[in-house]
Amino acid sequence: MILRVLIIDDDAGMRSVLRKIINSMDEVECIGEAADGVQGVRLCLELKPDIVFIDVEMPVMTGTEAAAKIIEELPDTRLVFCTAHSKYMPDAFELYATDYLIKPFKTDRVRQTIKRIYRGNVKKRISPAKTIMLKNREGMTFLPVNDILLVYRENRVTHIVTTEATFTTSENLGDIWKSLEGGEFFRCHRAFIIKISAIAKIQPYGRWTYNVTLRGTQITALITNEKLEELQELLRI
Repeated sequence: MILRVLIIDDDAGMRSVLRKIINSMDEVECIGEAADGVQGVRLCLELKPDIVFIDVEMPVMTGTEAAAKIIEELPDTRLVFCTAHSKYMPDAFELYATDYLIKPFKTDRVRQTIKRIYRGNVKKRISPAKTIMLKNREGMTFLPVNDILLVYRENRVTHIVTTEATFTTSENLGDIWKSLEGGEFFRCHRAFIIKISAIAKIQPYGRWTYNVTLRGTQITALITNEKLEELQELLRI
């Protein structure tokens, strides 16, 4: 699951800072920017972002005015106010703001906010499919999702490891992930999807990578340092 983020701020430098933080994270993407409230509202209605980072003091329309219009039309949008003044905090939280960041803020503070929103959205997701259909040379194979332990991509082939056997398909990992996303599964690496409840242990493998051993299979998966932190945060909820 990728969260779509819109930035509304009349300061081009601040938009650049937020954009760089967002682009450095796997779970979010910046889909647009606006320099004033009117433009921001228009883009929100057009693009329907999951998260909006919004300044308060802006020309044409203030951040709180814009936020009120956004929430009225898109009530599920998560608002994160970014401003140099704490005095607007009561107004922000009256609009059900998710967070309120005081400028200048640290990069880690923004990342924590995004990760918290991401974890909340994962928990609210509808349960994934109970059965997935794989296309291969022999036709189609139907696999119960509960039987899947690991999915990985190797030599342009996707392998699905279950409690009984390993199946292959030409479908890419991203398409398989759409069926498994949320629930018990976690994309720990660009080439691996694992079943969380099947994890037996995680051990250092390289400087920024770890090896994941799963119960019921001799095949191991890789998990990046950033994804390991995300998994730890997910399991703390």
